[in-house]
Amino acid sequence: MEFKLITCIVQRGKADKAVDAAMKAGAQGATIFYARGTGVRQKLGFIGRLIQAEKEVIIIAVREDQQENVFGALTDAAKLDRPGQGFAFLHTIEKAVGFITEDK
Repeated sequence: MEFKLITCIVQRGKADKAVDAAMKAGAQGATIFYARGTGVRQKLGFIGRLIQAEKEVIIIAVREDQQENVFGALTDAAKLDRPGQGFAFLHTIEKAVGFITEDK
């Protein structure tokens, strides 16, 4: 079975909504942790002042066949199509252990 890792960085306080959407789209779980970001705020000028430096980082391991649904759900729920709302990217997982599938 092939796996992917989705990493999504959102404004603080927005992770729960994004994770709920990901779970409805087929994700089996998520890890959320806090971080502090820099860079985008400065590039956006005045609008950047409205963006908090504090972020929430969501990581979700999914089966390869789930990646599009879960990634799309995160993107929509976190409004990542809007500047300054966050960033998401996909990694290939070379090796994994402990992933529990729905059929186990």
